[in-house]
Amino acid sequence: SSCHALKTVLGNGQKSSAEPITKGGNHMLSKLIVAMTLRMPKWFVRWVSRRYVAGSTLEDAVRVMQRLESENACFTVDVLGEEISTMDEANFFLEEYMRVMNAIVENDIDANLSIKPTAFGLLIDEKKGFENIESLVREAAVHDMFVRLDMEDHRVTTDTIQAVLKLHKIGLTNVGTVLQGRLHRTLNDVEEVEIALGAMADYRICKGIYLEPEDISYTSRSDIRKATNEAIKDALAKGAYVGIASHDQPVVDYSLKTLEELEMGPGQPDPRPNAGVARKGKGPGYEFQMLLGVCGPLRRKLAKKGHRTRVYIPYGEMWYEYSIRRLQENPTIGLQVAKAFLMPWSNRP
Repeated sequence: SSCHALKTVLGNGQKSSAEPITKGGNHMLSKLIVAMTLRMPKWFVRWVSRRYVAGSTLEDAVRVMQRLESENACFTVDVLGEEISTMDEANFFLEEYMRVMNAIVENDIDANLSIKPTAFGLLIDEKKGFENIESLVREAAVHDMFVRLDMEDHRVTTDTIQAVLKLHKIGLTNVGTVLQGRLHRTLNDVEEVEIALGAMADYRICKGIYLEPEDISYTSRSDIRKATNEAIKDALAKGAYVGIASHDQPVVDYSLKTLEELEMGPGQPDPRPNAGVARKGKGPGYEFQMLLGVCGPLRRKLAKKGHRTRVYIPYGEMWYEYSIRRLQENPTIGLQVAKAFLMPWSNRP
């Protein structure tokens, strides 16, 4: 299946640490296909990327979301872009996300926002970067819309978490962040955020998309999976809202088992005594999240059983750079490229 041929994690596509699960000849074939694709004309890369990127414009993203609404999916929108070098670039992202917000409201789409703090200037001018983020979150609050601060590499882990805590402290509670299972610090982060925010804590928990040093992160597939499972279980047990962001079947299975143990599930109120009140656009204490174009069958299966499923919708003019990075850093995509080319009828996202 596509889930077993492509193992990745929810994120912005940079420095992916997705681990190949193909072996021997399949892995070598996949790498060969990727190498060939990287040498193909730009139009071919666009053809490949259309499965994973909504398009280059906001209108493209809206059309994709409207199409997927029939599959009981909700969404989080990401504007693609490289790490910025000037605050003028940060202004572009702030303005573009304001446009995204207006489009979501005008088209009555069940969606929220995912932003990269560095795109708002957090590494260039921390004070101004935070002000940019605050402006967006404050406007989103007017529309009762949630904003997720994507987690980038370890340079900004603490700053990203602190930004969320600071926003909550000034009354903006429609914001949460991402915790990466692979980092050694994650369980401590869950503990500290829970102490600060209590039932208002809201995480996306994933394996992690950044290749981090061994002294701060797990590096083997089994250790990363185990740590991610522990983070999901711990966050759920502490009453947080948890976006379970994985295409890894064992992680999904573990999460379903944990939900059953906590008596959580579709169509019923969140039973946890330490959980917060139900919020607009949220599930009963949890949801499953997946990348656009990845593991569609698994997502539809979860949705059919009543679980809230959210699709990560990336779009923007940087689609080519994003696609090239995805190909270079996750060679298992090669098999999907071949499948899409030879058997397009089987390529339903």
